[in-house]
Amino acid sequence: MAILAPIAWRTPPRHYGPWEQVASSIAEGLVGHGVDVTLFATLDSVTTAALDGVCPHGYAEDPSLDGRVWEALHVAHVLARSREFDLVHNHLDWLPLAFAASFAAPMVTTIHGFSDPRIVPAYARAASAYVSISDADRSPDLDYVSTVHHGVDLDVLPFSAVGGDDLVVLGRIHPDKGTAAAIDIARRAGRRLVICGIVQDERYFAEQVLPHVDGNRVSYLGAVGPSARGEVLGSAAALLHPVAFDEPFGLAVVEAMACGTPVITYPRGAMPEVVDDGVTGFLVDGPAAAAAAAAAGPEPGAVDTPSQITARAAPPICAAAGVAVAVAAVSPAPAGSTGPPRVRTRRARPSSLVRWTSPRSLTPAAEPRSLSTRSPVMPARGSAAPHRSQKRSWGRTVAWHVEHSTGAPCGSSPAGPAAVASCAVVCTSVAS
Repeated sequence: MAILAPIAWRTPPRHYGPWEQVASSIAEGLVGHGVDVTLFATLDSVTTAALDGVCPHGYAEDPSLDGRVWEALHVAHVLARSREFDLVHNHLDWLPLAFAASFAAPMVTTIHGFSDPRIVPAYARAASAYVSISDADRSPDLDYVSTVHHGVDLDVLPFSAVGGDDLVVLGRIHPDKGTAAAIDIARRAGRRLVICGIVQDERYFAEQVLPHVDGNRVSYLGAVGPSARGEVLGSAAALLHPVAFDEPFGLAVVEAMACGTPVITYPRGAMPEVVDDGVTGFLVDGPAAAAAAAAAGPEPGAVDTPSQITARAAPPICAAAGVAVAVAAVSPAPAGSTGPPRVRTRRARPSSLVRWTSPRSLTPAAEPRSLSTRSPVMPARGSAAPHRSQKRSWGRTVAWHVEHSTGAPCGSSPAGPAAVASCAVVCTSVAS
């Protein structure tokens, strides 16, 4: 399999680069599952897959590199090698789609959002299967194989059962992400705010953010890399995510939840899919309601945890399911075969499904265990009792635990057992 990553940043990114991060997570998970993967990315990228590419480093980090030129060279290089692969998984937006019909291998594209509605014709005309990162981000002009929410690596996102008193906002500093709104929310709530992220809009930062940064009530840590992100998120009382646009997914949101930190956000875009209101965070209308949620939460037991947090509500671990779904869509089964199509692998692994469930499904003998430990969180095959970790925040229990089972594929995928097996790719990788 070829994974075509973006080249704005290194894969995985040193700080910002959500598309690159997702491409890296899928590549590493598939390699760990025995799939023969070549990652096409910047040449300074770090991966256990075979690395190939033409761009020396991220063009966003070097003004001397023209992104348009290097992306074209990047796509041309993958096209030239495409007959060596069974599948090309594209994460590079619309440009590879213009040449999809010339690729010698079938293509699946994970659509990380539409930067402009004018790029949709490139998708509508291309010979590619499509995976959306949320149901909310689907275009009515396209057909999709499945929706697959992003996964995260729990090894770099340590779970914290305690948290802290400060609020945090993590993401690019831009009006879309509502950084200035987060400052206002924190002020109304009477809590300190920690801001993390790259400055994408210099004028917005200079006029509406920087004047409030005093190192006390409002602190700015700059771009926070993967090694520090878990500590920042896990030590916060809540993540503020007051988006001013329809968020396609929100990787920082699931990263915060993986650390045990609830999210306060507006019900725009994918937020109702990702945040389970009253369980993993709060979906609120406007700054006043956000400040009220941040200032004082409900009393203990005010909200019951539902019997199951499904893939719709909290799917942060199942990133690779879309790969198998795409294989099923674009790769026909061998002649005379009734089973799902197969990707070339180095070794076989058992199929498994990880899903998020509530404390009510636990047996009394369930042993609490932090998801941040490096020991496996999945019980032995056939075990009836999953493990769990809990964090108390404002009197509510945010419960995260994993049930190991087999059965229907994650996200109600139509690909059947193929998606279940592929879901295990990332699940087994991050769990061990």
